Amino acid sequence: METINPLDHLSDLAVFVRVVDTQGFSSAARAMGLTKSAVSKRINRLEKQLGLRLLQRTTRAMSLTEAGRVLYERAAQGVALLDESARLAAGLVEAPRGTLRVTASVTFGKLCLAPLIPEFLARYPEIELQLTLLDRMVDLVDEGYDVALRLTRTPPEQVVAKALMPVRYRLCSTVNAIKSQKIETPADLAGHNCLHYGLREFGNEWRFQRGDEEAKVRVTSNVVVNNSEVVRDLLLADMGIGLIWNYAVDREIADGRLIALLPEWTPVGPFGQTAWAIWLPQTHLPPKIRVFVDFLAERLGDASVLAPGSEETLSTSKHGFKIAIP
Repeated sequence: METINPLDHLSDLAVFVRVVDTQGFSSAARAMGLTKSAVSKRINRLEKQLGLRLLQRTTRAMSLTEAGRVLYERAAQGVALLDESARLAAGLVEAPRGTLRVTASVTFGKLCLAPLIPEFLARYPEIELQLTLLDRMVDLVDEGYDVALRLTRTPPEQVVAKALMPVRYRLCSTVNAIKSQKIETPADLAGHNCLHYGLREFGNEWRFQRGDEEAKVRVTSNVVVNNSEVVRDLLLADMGIGLIWNYAVDREIADGRLIALLPEWTPVGPFGQTAWAIWLPQTHLPPKIRVFVDFLAERLGDASVLAPGSEETLSTSKHGFKIAIP
């Protein structure tokens, strides 16, 4: 008997199951939108490939052979499973449901995203959110993330990126840390212990802008750490002057535990002034991704910017996409 490859004959098996279920070639043909002769050809082809007689046919009746009964019992289960799988897959396209894998940097995830999760899941109860907080570069393809939330000056060209909220750096310290010394210009920072997020892109040179004017100052620090919350805690411990994301210190500035310095100067950092939602381009964007991004845009701020393209116009590369994090 010639060996049959089930993957090559799934459609014939489905026709066979439908013939048995409807107890006739004509009724199966109507149910599947085929002609009776097409159904007959499918059954003949399947029997030839198997080298078995599956159906006993007369002008008045049709019955299963022993081999046909064995094949039907298993094939019917497979066809039912395929039907169910197709329905479930279609459901993922039709409504926001399923597992949503999201990654964000640690501080942004804790302070900006985590407080919104209960509201989001209450609005979309059929979504299961898997959130991974990482202060490193990620690969959306290899690591299987649906969405990455990142602070970056320019998103990679191979992805779709939607602006979620504006961010900025704050220069701040405690009153005790500056000991009544006047900080009136960036140059006054020299000689102070200056703390910042510990990535080499910052280096020891801080840049500031005021209108058309730009100032640069060389700073020194006795500690470097790659977590904004730790920088904030060191500032609160009177360790020095810090350059840090606004969302990490706005509350402390508002309640007076930290004071803002040089408010007329704008610090210029390596990550730009926008938090982005980033995902891979897809012909049909799953609703779970769309509602998540739209929800964050609604709750976090102005989301009118789409860059560098749209999911309808970009094509997916075979390679992973490395995304810088703050």
